[in-house]
Amino acid sequence: MATGLHPSPLPVADAVTLSTFKTLRGPRGGIVLCKAEHAERIDLGLFPGVQGSIHLHAVAAKALALHEAAQPAFADYQRRTLANARTLAATLQQQGLRLIAGGTDTHLMLVDLRPLDLDGRSAEQVLEAAGMYVNRNGLPFDERPPHIGSGIRIGTPSATSRGLGEAEMAELGRLIADTLLCRAEPQVLARVRGRVAELAAAFPARVES
Repeated sequence: MATGLHPSPLPVADAVTLSTFKTLRGPRGGIVLCKAEHAERIDLGLFPGVQGSIHLHAVAAKALALHEAAQPAFADYQRRTLANARTLAATLQQQGLRLIAGGTDTHLMLVDLRPLDLDGRSAEQVLEAAGMYVNRNGLPFDERPPHIGSGIRIGTPSATSRGLGEAEMAELGRLIADTLLCRAEPQVLARVRGRVAELAAAFPARVES
């Protein structure tokens, strides 16, 4: 929304909440934006109580993240994040996995594991064993409890920040599918784990000054 690549709810919503530590790439925290007539009630609902004392280093980090979001490079990062998500989603579908809503318009996608007779917690664990980290997630009208779920949520901001592009996303999609579809085959999991390690080494997480 900050770059105009996704519709903004601000003109129509009374209040909008956002995290500062995901696609914004700032410190852990959140922001509430609202119409002027609701500001006092929201402030009173947050402090004192939900919101603790102010940490000035976190405030400064949020300010820096918002400054970066106003730069042209941030828009390029978001375009690459969306392109990566679309490629990953398309690859997962080509490999036979079902996505809720049939794809993605954002940086996230939700995989329905029910056709694989697999729950979200088990999928999370087998993917972690192969070197890939995702979140278990509930599905619409899910019959499993939230701590298990029938799906997994996959996002592309972190991988995009590390420099992975659409070619790597396509490969990751195949590796994810291989892991889930061949989860009972140790040799497949070993192969996937080795390739994931190679990709991680080729695109290391880095801190730029």
